[in-house]
Amino acid sequence: MLRSLWDRPERKQWFGGGYDFPGIHSICVDPRDPRRVLAGVSCGGAWLTEDGGESWSVASRGMVADYMPRRKRDDPAIQDPHRIVRCGGSPDVFWAQHHNGIFRSGDGAAELDGGEGEASSFGSPLPCTRATRTWPGSCQR
Repeated sequence: MLRSLWDRPERKQWFGGGYDFPGIHSICVDPRDPRRVLAGVSCGGAWLTEDGGESWSVASRGMVADYMPRRKRDDPAIQDPHRIVRCGGSPDVFWAQHHNGIFRSGDGAAELDGGEGEASSFGSPLPCTRATRTWPGSCQR
């Protein structure tokens, strides 16, 4: 367990989404710097470390949780990404599958945009289907 992430005050907001407890998944290591890691947390958002886990910052700004009460829908610490992938050829590009569609970041997860794609009660397929999007592996917009 990484105390630096576990002891974040925002962790008290995390909750189980389909399970009793939130789950850490989608660990994306930056191929240019292994100290830079993004981790997805079910019903806990996405978190970024740039110092090998000494400190963490929320990295799910821009995600929207329409299933939450209006006052919490934009809260980055309670978002429910189901899977986050980093583009192998352009490591500052991320895609996140979420209850409310597919979100994309081109700036190293500083901000995500989108929510495009078919939303469902549990999520949507990760490959993008709109003409302005493409398969995550190609890194194009």
